[in-house]
Amino acid sequence: MPSALFAYGFRPFFLAVGAAALVLVPWWAGSFAFGVPLGSAWPPTLWHAHEMLFGFIAAAIAGFLLTAVPSWTGQRGFAGRPLMLLAALWLLGRVLVESSAFWPLPVVAVVDLAFLPALVALVAQPLLRSQNRNTPLLVVLGLLWATHAVFYWALAARDAAHAAQALAVGIDIVLVLATVVGGRIVPAFTSSGLKARGDATALRAWRWITPVVIGLMAAVAIVDAVRPDGAVAGWIAAVAALAQALRLLQWRTPRTLRMPIVWVLHLAYAWLAVGLGLKALALLDGAGVAAFWLHALTIGALATMILAVMTRATLGHTGRPIVAPAAIAVAYLLLAAAAVVRVFGLLWWRQSYPAVIVVSALLWTAAFAVFVAVFAPMLWSPRVDGRPG
Repeated sequence: MPSALFAYGFRPFFLAVGAAALVLVPWWAGSFAFGVPLGSAWPPTLWHAHEMLFGFIAAAIAGFLLTAVPSWTGQRGFAGRPLMLLAALWLLGRVLVESSAFWPLPVVAVVDLAFLPALVALVAQPLLRSQNRNTPLLVVLGLLWATHAVFYWALAARDAAHAAQALAVGIDIVLVLATVVGGRIVPAFTSSGLKARGDATALRAWRWITPVVIGLMAAVAIVDAVRPDGAVAGWIAAVAALAQALRLLQWRTPRTLRMPIVWVLHLAYAWLAVGLGLKALALLDGAGVAAFWLHALTIGALATMILAVMTRATLGHTGRPIVAPAAIAVAYLLLAAAAVVRVFGLLWWRQSYPAVIVVSALLWTAAFAVFVAVFAPMLWSPRVDGRPG
């Protein structure tokens, strides 16, 4: 195994994200459309949602935090044995869940639930020691873990409805995280990208909108936890969609269109507004066009932001210019197409929902196959500039 793979936090976990994307979505599509057996006795939709949240997304969160926390705190990066053990814990959780038909549920739960606390144990010390402003993200991780625990409790009780609700709230919590992180990196990277091109355009800074947007996204999560799918949830989603759209207007999106490494961040953030708007339409009006709003948020916003952050961070932290290779720009477009097909595909294939699933999965798989092909060698090889990390 290449020694560089465990030289920095992003390396094993971004590779894990790519691997999970290439396994989990095709497997789910094959199961849904062609009856390919799963290794789990869980209800298939719960298995799919759980693994995308606590497999795919959790690995991305780990890779991001294990890379960002040293930058935020000015302390040494995470590497070596602790990183190996954390990655092994994530992988063991995936193996047990994917073969959960053959294991007692408490065994699967104990191992799988251990990952987020182990991640917190690594990142909490430097955050607390430095009294960093990002320390409240530990609370977000704690809340995400709580939804995971509720999921397993509901699964043990054979209560599929509450298990699904726990996953939905978990997604809401990740959307809060995406709103916080996106609100920092999108304008920062846009500004630096424009300056590098000699564009001195200033980005607007409406300070009032940041706490409003974060508060609204927290309200979305709270309402989904106590009274989901009602009119209140619909109106809060509508207001949150408007606020997210207004926030994005600050960031000069049209000026980024010649910079794929930047416009993909804007695209991901735009899906937040679109997904919340579709959720509002679905809950308040029952509009069929909005029925698959959840995938606007998961594929459109979260997966696109994950791909954008992974590509940018890998380039920067391996000593390469922060310019998206042409193939990666294609991957961004393929993932965008996967989101569009998954959310709106029934408008074209009205009688064939399995076709929507399969086409979207093929586009998704192509996008992440490109990512793995281009970036895996960067992730397991030393930095090109000879520096550690």
